[in-house]
Amino acid sequence: MPLPDFLIAGVPKAGTTALHTALRRHPDLFLSRVKEPKFFLTDGPPPHTGGPGDADTYREHVWRRTDYEALFADAPPGALTGESTPFYLYDTAAQRRIHALIPEVKIILTLRDPVERAHSNWTHLWSAGLEPIGDLVRACEAEPKRIADGWGHFWHYTGLGRYGEQLAHLFSLFPREQVLIFRYRDVVDRPAATLDQVCAFLGVRTGVLTEVPRQNVTAHPQAGARHAVLATLRRRLPAPLAGPVEGLLQRRGQARRPLEWEQRQRLIPCFADDIRLLQELTGDDYGDWLRHRPRSGGLVGVRPPGQRQARNGRRS
Repeated sequence: MPLPDFLIAGVPKAGTTALHTALRRHPDLFLSRVKEPKFFLTDGPPPHTGGPGDADTYREHVWRRTDYEALFADAPPGALTGESTPFYLYDTAAQRRIHALIPEVKIILTLRDPVERAHSNWTHLWSAGLEPIGDLVRACEAEPKRIADGWGHFWHYTGLGRYGEQLAHLFSLFPREQVLIFRYRDVVDRPAATLDQVCAFLGVRTGVLTEVPRQNVTAHPQAGARHAVLATLRRRLPAPLAGPVEGLLQRRGQARRPLEWEQRQRLIPCFADDIRLLQELTGDDYGDWLRHRPRSGGLVGVRPPGQRQARNGRRS
């Protein structure tokens, strides 16, 4: 049975869904219809506990090898197969599992300014009514306890953004020529060139793909009694009943607010040493991630009021 030839392995809230969707249009590629199977995140069934909403996410996990291989069984003859699970870079145990099973796999990574990535991540969960803390900085301060309590990867706002550490481990397993790294902003600002870069890396025809689908920017519901009541209800409901409540939460949501410079200043120290390591590993300059950002942006488009967020983001 087939296993993937390539993985879009990171990072969350950095355009991996848009990239996955764009690459599916290439006639020489076959990407799994389940966009985020998470197969390599565990050795068996996932846990059933964690933070708010984690149990629902774990139920989506494709953890049986036969089920995972079946995702690629319909690939046309000669097509390269791939899937996208943006937590593989962060999870070093997943990196080892990948290497043990498919050591020749090609790995694609999209890196985003880690403070902006954390902000988008936090807004995603706040908008869904799952994040109980209405301030990104305070939510990041709660991260060590959440990790100790077994909350899932998506709650690791700062940990997910320490790319240098993650790449150092990845490069201890895979030769660098098997890893393609580019910035999230490249997907937004230079989609055709970025897609050609990916296709050339994979060894398929270039010039075929020119556009990355527009992705919605998460709405930002205002804090207050209404949000508190609906969010509490959302966290207590099982997945089948949660959708309508999420719709109510986001109905009055506004565009995601840019981070204030004071907030950014408080979070940059979480990443400064790791950004230096990232620069040493890649030879590229990421110094702009340490500086003031006058505005923030994402793959454009704000979800219309009342439209539920899809389930499972300038240089950035």
